[in-house]
Amino acid sequence: MTSGQVEIQLIAVVVAVACALPGTFLVLRRLALVSDAISHSILLGIVLGFFVVGNVNSPLLLAGAALVGLATVVLVQLLQHTGLVREDAAIGLVFPALFSIGVILIARYADGVHLDIDAVLLGELAFAPFDRLEFWGWDWGPTALVVMSVILAINVAAIAIFWKELKLSTFDSAFAIALGFAPAAVQYALMSLVSLTAVGAFDAVGSILVVALMIAPPAAAYLLTDSLVRLLLLAAGIGAGSALAGYWLAFALDASIAGAMATMTGVAFGLAWLFAPGRGLLAAVRRRARQKLEFAQTMLTIHLANHEGKPEAAEESRIEHLDRHLRWAPDFAQRIVRLAERRGLVRTTGQQLELTQAGRELAADALAR
Repeated sequence: MTSGQVEIQLIAVVVAVACALPGTFLVLRRLALVSDAISHSILLGIVLGFFVVGNVNSPLLLAGAALVGLATVVLVQLLQHTGLVREDAAIGLVFPALFSIGVILIARYADGVHLDIDAVLLGELAFAPFDRLEFWGWDWGPTALVVMSVILAINVAAIAIFWKELKLSTFDSAFAIALGFAPAAVQYALMSLVSLTAVGAFDAVGSILVVALMIAPPAAAYLLTDSLVRLLLLAAGIGAGSALAGYWLAFALDASIAGAMATMTGVAFGLAWLFAPGRGLLAAVRRRARQKLEFAQTMLTIHLANHEGKPEAAEESRIEHLDRHLRWAPDFAQRIVRLAERRGLVRTTGQQLELTQAGRELAADALAR
């Protein structure tokens, strides 16, 4: 493995973790589309910054992009607060407009400048190791790695310092207000982190991968845990794992690195959606099947309890008659009887069923509800 390959993977992992941390709070606040809006609209900030300084390498371009990203959030909030459109519609109105203005400005006034729209959308991690940060006679490594490491440190520090405020305003904004916090200020601070992260990351990985890394890993982690601390750690781990897996997938297929990484975030979410122990699709199918069987056993105890001690009890408690009285297929009836016996709800004498005390209590409890 060459040093360039190592540096590309390091950049991808740092970007993934830096994006997953604020992305977790976006997912919890149901603001996932905001990351898409910011990552696209910052193109306008870069173009405007270029018009001011005339240099595509100036750090002022990043400052302009960050300001436009924050302006995107403000515009979305202003539109939402009018009460005329919902938040998702406001996002859909704002970011295409800002992104389109940036595209038009590039095409009209900066056509000969290296502000490539495809690179903005998809990025090109393969070239990141060639753009190096050098000063004081030292090579400090790829610029993207240094910048994203700083942004990651800022994200970690901000979340640690404002942990209580973020947690309260995310899960119970009314209680946060009662305690004297300002949820709106916390939200704008969070959006500033999102904007800063998107601005720092998109030059290397492109806006599409920024969105994928901000949303897919936290969404996958959300299916795996209810603890906020574990959610953040899992989101960071899933993001880093998806970035590494995506790199080697791209290496094997000779494909776009950013595209392969975005694909692997989708694969990670798909696996969590299918196999998550509590919320996954397979767990839900098993849970519904178990509930169906438990409900059928309860219905059996209610049926037997309704006829217990009556003249027709002998007829109604025969196993072969359950398909007629409860409209069960014979195989299903046999299965329910076996399960009810294992739970100690009924006992069989030949072809006759008899309730146990546990079965009578279950039937009485079900009828009392």
